[in-house]
Amino acid sequence: METWDFIRDQGLNYHLGCALKYIVRAGHKDSKELDLKKAIHYLQNELDHTLLETPNVNGSGGGIPLSLLSDDEWT
Repeated sequence: METWDFIRDQGLNYHLGCALKYIVRAGHKDSKELDLKKAIHYLQNELDHTLLETPNVNGSGGGIPLSLLSDDEWT
């Protein structure tokens, strides 16, 4: 199955589709490092947009739950 067919079939938006594209091609076209950085860029943009749209629940502020971060990332 072609990546673009999968993206369309899953109804992914632009940013998620681009991230998937770069993940699938990582190391096959440009450098693997560059492709993974591009995927992260699109995922970060999608996450930022999602956090802006998510209403605050119990004053959480929509940030990343500490349980998702490793110990050294928040201490």
